[in-house]
Amino acid sequence: MESAKATHMTTVALVESNANPKGVQLVSTYQTNRMGDPSDLVELAQQVQKADDFIRANACNRLTVIAEQIRMLQEQARRVLEEAKRDADLHHAACNVVKKPGNIYYLYQRESGQRYFSILSPKDWGPSCPHEFLAAYKLQHDMSWTPYENIEKRDAEISIIDKLLNEQVALPSCHEPNFRGLTN
Repeated sequence: MESAKATHMTTVALVESNANPKGVQLVSTYQTNRMGDPSDLVELAQQVQKADDFIRANACNRLTVIAEQIRMLQEQARRVLEEAKRDADLHHAACNVVKKPGNIYYLYQRESGQRYFSILSPKDWGPSCPHEFLAAYKLQHDMSWTPYENIEKRDAEISIIDKLLNEQVALPSCHEPNFRGLTN
């Protein structure tokens, strides 16, 4: 019967023997060429096998980290594409005012299905709001839209980035980024 698991043979490479390299005897040939204990070869083979196992495990661990990074990047790419589609859809919504970055706009939908932006919030309309309110968005300076519920978080992120950029510009050139004072 053959074993279900293939055995892995480890090859041990020994240093070639040369009694007088370039005509000079460097070491005692008796000490270097004598037959040693057979267990020395087994120990060498075990050491090589152990090194192979560690190298394989290390490569596997590093590849696992890369695979996780790929999954995270794929998720980020998916979110970027979804946000880009949302932003494009919002820019194509009807609007009778020139939209200016930094302002909040309120998205409504008419009975006909037309979606449009207004500068009036449902609170401004009061009980006489003529159409269904869908959502509110802030137009960012990069022309992206931030949902109303995320405005505070997004503004805090932008503030940190601005602070980082301003602090880095004011510093003399250095090789490492300086993140001092960027957190509350």
